[in-house]
Amino acid sequence: MLQLILGFLFAAIIAFVAWRLRSLSRSGAWGALLVGTVIFGLGGWRWAILLLAFFISSSALTRTFAKRKAALNEKFDKGGQRDLGQVLANGGIASVFAGLHFFLPQASWTWLAFAASLAAVNADTWATELGVLNPSMPRLITSGKPVERGTSGGISFYGTLAATGGAALISLLAGLVSPIGNFWLVTGIAILGGLLGSLFDSFLGASVQAIYYCPQCNKETEKHPLHTCGTPTLQVRGWKWLNNDLVNVGCALMGAVIGFIL
Repeated sequence: MLQLILGFLFAAIIAFVAWRLRSLSRSGAWGALLVGTVIFGLGGWRWAILLLAFFISSSALTRTFAKRKAALNEKFDKGGQRDLGQVLANGGIASVFAGLHFFLPQASWTWLAFAASLAAVNADTWATELGVLNPSMPRLITSGKPVERGTSGGISFYGTLAATGGAALISLLAGLVSPIGNFWLVTGIAILGGLLGSLFDSFLGASVQAIYYCPQCNKETEKHPLHTCGTPTLQVRGWKWLNNDLVNVGCALMGAVIGFIL
């Protein structure tokens, strides 16, 4: 009970600071309070370190490259200030395994699935933030066709390197503070889960994520029902219910499943 109370207080401080820094919206702060309480309170300090590494590194990259991404805002469904949906999409799956650890403290797979899940969403976030620096146009993961920067499902050399770095950060920390020992095994499984999870995210974005078209700007976008210019957007491909938040859930879940299986 004491750990849960301390977890709540710690999560509240982090959520408040992030809201004040405009890294989180008001709803995002409530989501961070929920996710943080579960992970800090039920998991413990080891689990909290991985969550903080993901949140701090991804938020720092978002702020650092905000100006470079400003021209691509018309592509993305949401901006850099994370809301409730984004927080739960990135941290919800990890929270489940932190909760399972509380009831199954001797199980090793809860830690591996947790670490791989956060490695996946960190890899995806780093790829999104740093992929825009690639000098050449990205290519669609399903066909290799060149696409505009910011297009869902597009991958690039810089983006892939960034994804590797994002997965490696979480994975190395997971190995260093692992409650089950075996640094190299934990690190290797988490990196593999992270990279494959982020690639699965790109695959979903290129194949079944709902993508729309703005007839006024003649551009594809994730925004719906209105584009940034105010024009109603028309769906051109994908499943209507599968937005970017749910694609991120798929990324996190794929990482966790790989960590669990391995």
